[in-house]
Amino acid sequence: MKRLFMTVSIVSALTMGVPVMADLVIPLLSSRTGPYAPNGIPYADGFTDYLNLLNERDGGIGGERIRIVECETAYNTRRGVECYENTKDEGSLVYVPSSTGITYQLIPKAAADGIPLHTMGYGRASAANGNVFTHVFNFPGTYWDAASILIKYIGGQEGGMERLSDKTIALIHHNSPYGKEPIRTLENLSAKHGFTLSILPIDHPGQEQKSTWLRIRRNRPDYILMWGWGVMNQVAIKEAASIHFPMEKLIGVWWSADEGDVLPAGAGADGYKAITFHGNGADYPLYEDLDEYIIGPGKAAGDGSHIGTHLYNRGIVQGLFLAEAIETAQVLRPSKFEGHCPMIRHGCRMALMVALNWSVECVKEE
Repeated sequence: MKRLFMTVSIVSALTMGVPVMADLVIPLLSSRTGPYAPNGIPYADGFTDYLNLLNERDGGIGGERIRIVECETAYNTRRGVECYENTKDEGSLVYVPSSTGITYQLIPKAAADGIPLHTMGYGRASAANGNVFTHVFNFPGTYWDAASILIKYIGGQEGGMERLSDKTIALIHHNSPYGKEPIRTLENLSAKHGFTLSILPIDHPGQEQKSTWLRIRRNRPDYILMWGWGVMNQVAIKEAASIHFPMEKLIGVWWSADEGDVLPAGAGADGYKAITFHGNGADYPLYEDLDEYIIGPGKAAGDGSHIGTHLYNRGIVQGLFLAEAIETAQVLRPSKFEGHCPMIRHGCRMALMVALNWSVECVKEE
């Protein structure tokens, strides 16, 4: 049912105070600067290039061109809130906060303003409860999902969940709302399966980790899970290699899964792995269109060095989800579904919330 609400929300933006053929305004709260730029740049480039592809190849979405309003946050929560306040009155359909800390601050604001947030694989995991969090959508996965999947994976590696009882699993995490999200789930799984859980926070921005890895060298956990971002990932992998921690037992969440995270460690990173929810590389038909309409003509968002990388593809996937939701919302403008769904009351933004949380029962042929 929750996917239904996101499409409904976008229909609201498409119809409230916006001319019929106005641009589809999609803000991007980016982090191209600061210590998190190594991860923020490819993600923002992929998102921008995909939406610009829709403009160049298709004329936008449903005949309406997309206008990306990028606002730099440097992964700073205060700046992220300022970006939201400065752009929300431009007819913004949906926000991509690109930060768990920013997401936490925007949840009440976006609900009050009737604007959906899509926090794809980040943000507040409990926002999956649509009865409480009506304007936040975090598919295709939450940090609770990731923590559960990783513990199940480790159990499989050990020959069964019952064999975790004498193991120690450490979590090194960015000391922020993002990094703290999996802790409660891991604590519950520790109580259920009997493994010892060690929590090791890494302070912003993550460049200084010597004391943490000295502790790891001394205690020798059996596995390490990493909830990192930006430079923290690069430093952690290099430190793990320097103490000869078995790299196949260091496993990252999907924000610690980019090529840029492992390259500084060189061969020392061999064996490192991370969970993810989409494919890598450029061996997809979509890249033929990107080459023809965006990369070849020199219209790419960046210098081209990140094209095909993991986080560049993450940005593409983010743009794809929003584009599909908007296209569905255009079909679901109020005249199409009025009377069928009592929760639909805010025009196009409301319809976007439907698309992001699709429910077939709610939309019927007239």
